[in-house]
Amino acid sequence: MRIAELAGRRVAVWGFGREGRAAIRAIRSRLPALPLALYCRADEADVARAFDAALTVYGHEPEAVALSAYDVVVKSPGISAYKPAVVTAQAQGTAFTSGTALWFGEHPDARVAGVTGTKGKSTTSAMLAHLARALGVRTALAGNIGLPLLELLDASAELWTIELSSFQTGEAGPLELGVVTSLYEEHLDWHGTRERYVADKLKLADAARTLLVNGQQAGLLELTAAHPQRLLFGTEPGWHVADGWIVRGAQPVFELAAMSAPGLHNALNACAALAALDALGLDAVRAAAALASFRPLPHRLHPLGERDGMHWVDDSISTTPEATLAALDSLAGREVTVIVGGYERGLDWSHFVQATRDRCGLRVITQGANGPRIADALRHVRTELPLGEADDFADAVAMARTVTPQGGVVLLSPGAPSFDQFRDYAERGRRFAGLAGFDEDGAGIAGLGVA
Repeated sequence: MRIAELAGRRVAVWGFGREGRAAIRAIRSRLPALPLALYCRADEADVARAFDAALTVYGHEPEAVALSAYDVVVKSPGISAYKPAVVTAQAQGTAFTSGTALWFGEHPDARVAGVTGTKGKSTTSAMLAHLARALGVRTALAGNIGLPLLELLDASAELWTIELSSFQTGEAGPLELGVVTSLYEEHLDWHGTRERYVADKLKLADAARTLLVNGQQAGLLELTAAHPQRLLFGTEPGWHVADGWIVRGAQPVFELAAMSAPGLHNALNACAALAALDALGLDAVRAAAALASFRPLPHRLHPLGERDGMHWVDDSISTTPEATLAALDSLAGREVTVIVGGYERGLDWSHFVQATRDRCGLRVITQGANGPRIADALRHVRTELPLGEADDFADAVAMARTVTPQGGVVLLSPGAPSFDQFRDYAERGRRFAGLAGFDEDGAGIAGLGVA
């Protein structure tokens, strides 16, 4: 759908976060006289009226009857497409779209590499943009990574690197390249079931002319086997990791010791980015040297520094148990206290529990809404594991400071979302930094926009 198609129709925007504000600005830029309603939280209503005096603002969540009064609703990504009110309104004729879908409608000929995955999609997207720019390609970096596409409505780029969440993959238009970094269980609160999450995530494959997937995941390989133009990374003869190097086929290209982003999982993200360059017809081997200058994204295994004789690492982006295990693997051989727990989504922690059974030098502190469930699971499998249960986040950090030996690592890698205590993972990471004694402001994501 193009923005011009909203002319003469009854239109509402649902959500007043950055995506919602970008949608309002974009619609106003094309259709300044279009009557526009906004549904937002009660505490946002006054700010919304000041933002655009012509808006009709409702400071509450709409029910099906209200939604059915509109021809089109522009919905923010965090609002589930499976909410009963949405499903009912759709059945009664209301069309739902998004900022992502509107951008693709306005840019049908853009050269797009869309990146998704349960984990690794943000870093892979940022690496791909960084490497393409190192080759002199004018590249946009936007999407779920922190810059709504509609904020770049009138921008031009040779290559668009767009991160897409599972909420957005079904809204993407035709893609030259789709990349799937990984596929685990996540966001069941939005999608309802694991099967629906997987199906929604893999809608990217339907939109992608060429599909690049993680060759190390058997389930992902099986689910994408029918794609006519599927490529793999992480395995021979493509881009993979071997003997301390990033390798293309049999050719060692980049030594892992020179990587700015730590951990084998980031080396695999680099393989995905380099394989994507190859798929786009760009010189990936020449670009690989720029991995040394890539600036790691905040809250993703971000070393904050040393305080009180301990090293503090912020991995607040971790929202699945698998991501927490990857973080622990990157710190193998060190004394680690890991803080886990957060918003309860009913994810399976059994693999995490089993993986910690034989690990030495590990202490676990649980907190958050699902903290008691994780602690119970750990006690049943490994009673000798040093385990602490904290009442809240601040208590967990204080406990970690007490039990971690000198020279050890305090790792925040919750394996769960932050919504039980924080607005998002970034706020949680900033709070962790502050409690540890570092600057809470920190650094943002480098490279967003067009360069």
